[in-house]
Amino acid sequence: MQPTSISAIYLLFFAASVFILLPFGVRTDEEAGTPRIAGQADSAPHRFDLKRHLLKAALLAALLFGVYYLNWTYGWITPDDLDFYH
Repeated sequence: MQPTSISAIYLLFFAASVFILLPFGVRTDEEAGTPRIAGQADSAPHRFDLKRHLLKAALLAALLFGVYYLNWTYGWITPDDLDFYH
């Protein structure tokens, strides 16, 4: 696998991980015990730590890419395994 392919596939896993992890670990103002600002949505996060979120996404993307690369190397699941109609 070429380095450009590796980086492109990792970036796809990273982008997906960013969105997958968004709802996890977020506390609202009510859960944090602070008053809400007028007009604020009930589900708005109290404090969003972007650096921590991106670090979690990078770790998840590395894990997912590792599994993908091992599958690509050892061929555990091939396209023929996913052909359910023949």
